[in-house]
Amino acid sequence: MNEFLMILICAVIGYMIGAINPSYIISRIKGFDIRKKGSGNAGASNALIVFGKTVGILCALFDIYKACLAIELTRRVIFPEFGLAFIVTSTAVIIGHMYPFYMKFKGGKGLACLGGVVLMYSWKYFLILLAIEIIVVLATDYICFVPMTASIIFPVTYGILEGSLKSACIFLIATILMLFKHAENIIRIRNKSELHFSYLWNKDKEIQRMNDNEINIDVSKTSENANK
Repeated sequence: MNEFLMILICAVIGYMIGAINPSYIISRIKGFDIRKKGSGNAGASNALIVFGKTVGILCALFDIYKACLAIELTRRVIFPEFGLAFIVTSTAVIIGHMYPFYMKFKGGKGLACLGGVVLMYSWKYFLILLAIEIIVVLATDYICFVPMTASIIFPVTYGILEGSLKSACIFLIATILMLFKHAENIIRIRNKSELHFSYLWNKDKEIQRMNDNEINIDVSKTSENANK
């Protein structure tokens, strides 16, 4: 099988698995579109806001797992001898999560999927990058800086460690799209309308801050019910 066909198969598998969006599916089952509530994002972070911690964590774990599953299928099962299977599938699964065809290409922002990719590359590297990103989020109090910085750090270090400029360039496609996805977060930070990460443990204070800035956060009662 030629390289182009293997790349195509890896890309299709990664994209289709990545396109499975648990937060969106759950919201549809409950009769609404999660993209119209909370932060407006169809991802685990907004699932946490709208549905509560339990559902948010489960969505994050699912998004991590689907990245792991896609990579395992292509790298271990289908093309164990194909060197680009990992990076092509990794790029595609993140793109599938962010731009699923059945959601009119308006999906999540790729953080949990990126976590799954890094974990499949090396659990030691995952822990190092996790430590770095914990510092980032605690220093800034904004979760959006985590995927933005991690999506840059990973392909650069991966390319260096693996000695593959080609692989780094392939993954940069996902990096550029992730940065583009988070442009709206930067705008909201400038407008003081972006939720702080401390919302997780200081919800009332954060909602009050948003109200003081005349920002309406549409968080349904679903999150309250989910925690009962």
